[in-house]
Amino acid sequence: MDGVTLLAVYAAPAMENKGFSEMLGQFLTNPFVIPILLSIAALGILLSMFTPGPVPAFVGLFSLLLYFYGHMIEGAMGYGSVILLVIGLGLLFVEIFIPGGVIGFFGIAAIVTSILLTGEDMGFTAISLLIALIVAIGGTVISLKFFGKRLHLFKRVILTDATDTESGYVSTVNRPELVGQMAETVTALRPSGTIKLLDERIDAVSEGRFIGSGKRVKIIKVEGSRIVVRELEQEEEE
Repeated sequence: MDGVTLLAVYAAPAMENKGFSEMLGQFLTNPFVIPILLSIAALGILLSMFTPGPVPAFVGLFSLLLYFYGHMIEGAMGYGSVILLVIGLGLLFVEIFIPGGVIGFFGIAAIVTSILLTGEDMGFTAISLLIALIVAIGGTVISLKFFGKRLHLFKRVILTDATDTESGYVSTVNRPELVGQMAETVTALRPSGTIKLLDERIDAVSEGRFIGSGKRVKIIKVEGSRIVVRELEQEEEE
């Protein structure tokens, strides 16, 4: 019996004794598979911020969980890694409902630390994370450039709509039709106070001098929210 046949005879029972989970764990922790899993995870999570729908996030999280599952089977995942992973995923979940970026940053930091602690070789794991980051950024740039994906998650954080008059926004309500109207002061104007026009109370300022309450005034100028009034002379009231 030659050496190859002898090796096959002894190797066959060993393969039969290995369970599926053990073989899966060895596959998922293969040095060639780890960068691929982390790249898919990073790309999926990053694309989920740019594209609608849960598919990219689901694929990214599934790849991330496969990474941790493989190391858990191999016995390389300690309690510290598990705690950091749970905290990181929890913070990312909170970020969905309370956007702002800070919570999500700490969540990602916790997950990255958990990945580094889980890897058998921290140096190799750090290189794999760097490769994953490059792949994720490159894939996102390609997606934005060629598929026209629009950033939708950060719209909850950053106001992207222009608040100009062409879009129907005005900083103050301009009421030029009030010019020439007669009103009565509700409070004294020193020089600002309140006047009453019909049944409407309006903030106003005097032309410059003090005007007591209960006086008849005339609106002489409207500049945005600034309404200027002048006290009526006795002959004007008549």
